Amino acid sequence: MFGDESEPFADSDSFMQKGIIDSTGVLELTAFLEEKYGITVADEDMLPENLDSIDNLIRYLERKRS
Repeated sequence: MFGDESEPFADSDSFMQKGIIDSTGVLELTAFLEEKYGITVADEDMLPENLDSIDNLIRYLERKRS
């Protein structure tokens, strides 16, 4: 995927639908967010609406850090 520009990736594209991450990747992503941004990602926050695209991640982080 990296370096392959034949299939562009938009900030609103789903990580799961595009095959960027799987369920294990979501766990790795949440661990990264917790360490990098000093937040706690609760089990009930582990939803596509929060974590399944760059746009969703930005909105989620803004809510958690405010």
